[in-house]
Amino acid sequence: MTKQMLPELARETLRALYGRSLMLTTDWSAAELDALLAVAARLRARDDAAGAASNAMLPNELAYALFFDASTRTKSAWAGAAARLGMQPVIVDGSSTQVSHGETAVETGAMLGMNAHALGVRHDLILGEGNAFMRDAARGIDAYLEATGDPRKVPLVNLQCDIDHPTQTLADLAWLREHFGDPDAIRGKKIAVSWAYSPSYAKPLSVPQGLVTLLTRFGANVSLAHPEGYRLMDRCVEAAEQGAKESGGSFEIVESMDAAFEGAVAVYPKSWGPYDLMLERVEANAAKDKARMGEIEGQALARNAGHRDWICDERRMGLTAGGDALYMHCLPADIGAEVSPGVMKRHEVNVAREANWKIYVIMAMLAVGKVPDLAERLA
Repeated sequence: MTKQMLPELARETLRALYGRSLMLTTDWSAAELDALLAVAARLRARDDAAGAASNAMLPNELAYALFFDASTRTKSAWAGAAARLGMQPVIVDGSSTQVSHGETAVETGAMLGMNAHALGVRHDLILGEGNAFMRDAARGIDAYLEATGDPRKVPLVNLQCDIDHPTQTLADLAWLREHFGDPDAIRGKKIAVSWAYSPSYAKPLSVPQGLVTLLTRFGANVSLAHPEGYRLMDRCVEAAEQGAKESGGSFEIVESMDAAFEGAVAVYPKSWGPYDLMLERVEANAAKDKARMGEIEGQALARNAGHRDWICDERRMGLTAGGDALYMHCLPADIGAEVSPGVMKRHEVNVAREANWKIYVIMAMLAVGKVPDLAERLA
């Protein structure tokens, strides 16, 4: 698997990525993303062969991560990735910062930039805010470093925003390549990205948006399904259409889960919130109206309940290519709602292997941003 997934590292591409932050996968070219995933695979191979200490290229550095939303996999992946590189991870709860008291993202970035050698941010719940916060924080870091003549590179990694979830979707792409045994394995193959019922909470749009914008760039035939009212951001749909056009893949939006699943080699059933209510949260959040935020959440769950039949079950899996598509999820999945217990049981090792790639994707993001001679170090 490793030899198949590791093309010759593009030295010039990696040099160009030195010091870069990853805010959206669309900010990087397909060649740059390929180089990043090649680094992730190389780091994983070194880790498997010689242990985590073999990748400790950034000793005695601090890797701050700022989380404004709950997390298990991404938080632990950040800590594991930083530690494997020799860094000291520091996790900061966003609710404990001065942001809620009016501190700007630029000020927050400057403050963390004084101390951190890398910064990860999760800010995904409010449309129009998360990615903008990250870009402002990065500007604050860069302004501080420039003003003080500090030569450090402090890249910012998007650990999920309102638009995209790059560490997740790149891990998903890495897993698809591993599972199908070829870096070009998804080209021409149908992949279903579908809304699924959830009774838990109105989940962010960033995972499906990130999937359709990323996978179409690598030649996949992506079929997106959702009930009426659960559309994605226009900019992400347009990016998916453009990515498919440029790569020779395809992108379609269908009205039923069955239509998306039919003939698919991989399926990604995942809940997200109704678009109009996600927009209403913006105003309520800005007004700090907790009561209204609670009402909107209740409305979203009631809307979800009207589509309980949108579940990835054995019947629907039978519609896929050979009746045996790869089931994927960013986890945690709502078992019995998003996916049947039987389907999850069959794929529980697969989703764990999918999740494990996130550690190496984050390691790669940190390494390409901070190690100037990375290609030579990994050769």
